[in-house]
Amino acid sequence: MYYLNSVLISAVLFILIVLANEAGLKVGEYFEDKSDDDVKSQTTAIQGGIIGLLALILGFTFNMSLQRYDARAAAEIAEANAIGTVLLRTKLLKQPYDNQTRALIKKYIALRLEVNDTDLTQIDLRNSYNKKVAAVQEKIWQTGIRASEADPNPVTTGYFIQAVNDMIDAQGKRNDQLQRHVPPAVFYLLFIIFIATSALTGYASGLGRRNSRVPGLVLSFLIALLVFIIIDLDRPRRGVIEVRQDSMESLG
Repeated sequence: MYYLNSVLISAVLFILIVLANEAGLKVGEYFEDKSDDDVKSQTTAIQGGIIGLLALILGFTFNMSLQRYDARAAAEIAEANAIGTVLLRTKLLKQPYDNQTRALIKKYIALRLEVNDTDLTQIDLRNSYNKKVAAVQEKIWQTGIRASEADPNPVTTGYFIQAVNDMIDAQGKRNDQLQRHVPPAVFYLLFIIFIATSALTGYASGLGRRNSRVPGLVLSFLIALLVFIIIDLDRPRRGVIEVRQDSMESLG
């Protein structure tokens, strides 16, 4: 499901919800004359329970998506800070290693920004960028080793080596955060409850002597819109809601 367009998913869900509501309405109208007040009150009670369950699952799913979005934003800031620390500590190195590492880190920042602009579904392109990033990381590390051999001082080159290690760790943690999504089973459960709730709502409306389709359409639209927001939050670098790269861009 992650590779499907979020607008398409929301549109299909909207259509299914509307159809379920219409089917429930027809069934309710068919049983209108065969139902009494007890049946209608029982239906209303069950409808309220399902809507409560829907609200619970919906809040749970939205919270999961929001937590992952916040984690990705925090990972971006953490990586930018780690790179900034390395860039600052290049001044502790002796020549020519200070200029060499500074140039490599600038190249590294440019590569990381290019990676941030690629869709996670573009696997081949991302793998190509990741190989370039790993190559630059190795060059920075090797330059740091040569600098430490020329000046084995734990207060200068030692701090620089530690900062490079933290930078590599921050990049790995950020990549891990990008791969964490809401489990598809949660979305499937949410969609089933949406459709069932819509069908029951239509059925309850059909049991009445007068009914209107407008409230059902409005509810269906709002549900589809909310699902779109949840899915969009769960999809880094694909949708409307994206983590800003201000911290990383400020390093360039």
